[in-house]
Amino acid sequence: MPTERHGKVRRMLRDGLAHVVRLVPFTIQLDYTSGKQVQEVSLGIDAGSKHIGVSATTEKYELLAMQVEERDDVVKLIADRREARRTRRSRKTRYRAARFDNRYRKEGWFAPSTENRILAHLRMIRLACSILPVSKTTIEVAQFDSQKIKNDRISGIEYQQGEQLGFWNVREYVLARDGHVCQHCKGKSKDKILNVHHIESRKTGGNAPNNLITLCETCHKAYHRGDIQLKVRRGKSLRDTAAMSIMRWEVYNRAKREFNNLNLTFGYMTKHRRIHNNIKKTHCADAFCISGNVKAERLPCFYGVRLTRRHNRSLHLSKPKKGGLRQGNVASHWIGKSRLQQYDYVEWNGQKAFISGSQNGRPYLKNFDNKYIMSPKTSVNAKTVKFIRRKRGSMIIEQLPKMLDYKP
Repeated sequence: MPTERHGKVRRMLRDGLAHVVRLVPFTIQLDYTSGKQVQEVSLGIDAGSKHIGVSATTEKYELLAMQVEERDDVVKLIADRREARRTRRSRKTRYRAARFDNRYRKEGWFAPSTENRILAHLRMIRLACSILPVSKTTIEVAQFDSQKIKNDRISGIEYQQGEQLGFWNVREYVLARDGHVCQHCKGKSKDKILNVHHIESRKTGGNAPNNLITLCETCHKAYHRGDIQLKVRRGKSLRDTAAMSIMRWEVYNRAKREFNNLNLTFGYMTKHRRIHNNIKKTHCADAFCISGNVKAERLPCFYGVRLTRRHNRSLHLSKPKKGGLRQGNVASHWIGKSRLQQYDYVEWNGQKAFISGSQNGRPYLKNFDNKYIMSPKTSVNAKTVKFIRRKRGSMIIEQLPKMLDYKP
């Protein structure tokens, strides 16, 4: 259980009666048998596709508050790997006939990005349960009506009549939606050949109709040459909505198999508690309301958690320099001749930061918001960097003040 008797903690560590388990959040474990009477701790999890809110409370106090930033690079990394594998067959090798595609997906398969989000939620529950005697866990599942988001007047049979009803494919729908007219020059080029252009790259934006626009071939080629710029933006993306609809029950079912006394709540209940108790909306605040102890005294600060990948498995750079061969991408475990690693928490010139990478043995430093502490991007001398602590696992944790005023 948490304690504010810091002097007692120091004496117990000095006399060998306890040992440190985690530095952030600072956690110790007793090395002798003690009483088993602990307070009931309720854990609230605010599920999300980009951020996760975590709050552990008792009837009187909030014990732990965390805001987790999930990974957003999984889609790009998978797309880069797929691109490299497709070109490997014809890259400086003998001819090899294509193999029969006999691969299949196991039952319960999820896309890598969705699977990563599901595992992130479970990891946060495990982290809270490893440092606190959690007796009850409550997860909020959100249900979104994507059709209602597009058209708030939709009802009845209209749900079965989507915007692409009557069209053979997405391209035909986009051309008809734009009136078979170039959306940049409005037909001034008199080019009768029309192309469907991705506003965002297909790798990141996909083939959704709100990411496609009609351009004549003249404007399309001019855009890719860099001669013109488009003034249009893609429509509202429903990627996060779809991700939550896919993973919400899977998170609950997996957590139910692993943890005891798991409960379920919904967004409208959380919103009612938050408004009724005049609590400002944040991810941590939602998790605090989900835990159920809304009368407890809240913490003045919280822990920011940013999930990162553990290893870089690529052997070569995916995009070599023009005219050059593919360079190796396997970096040394240590930065230069120092004992520093990537994502180490260090202090430099009175500022605390994380090591994001290095070049020629000189580390780059970023703060928790993933912004360089020096502008423009400049590396520092490793000898002037003071080591504080090492990253544990694949997450970066930092204590951030003023929880109610923090905007990620």
